[in-house]
Amino acid sequence: MRRDYNDPEYKKFRMHVLKRDCFKCQMPNCKNIKDLHVHHIKTWSNASSLRFEPSNGITLCRHCHKSITGKETHYENLFREIINGKV
Repeated sequence: MRRDYNDPEYKKFRMHVLKRDCFKCQMPNCKNIKDLHVHHIKTWSNASSLRFEPSNGITLCRHCHKSITGKETHYENLFREIINGKV
């Protein structure tokens, strides 16, 4: 399934994650507030049941998102710890 960025369910998921993360990159030592992406912790292609689950998303700036490309599984635990620290 291709990702449809205009899908209302995707837009709702994205906005929920951005609000929860206070519209800031959540990568440690970054906190950028520009050019934000919502990253799927368990990848879109490998976890279809979690595609619109806010607990599977985290806000990253474009730079940080690009820096983890190809290394997503390495960051899963870190991102889970960050998300679980949210109230």
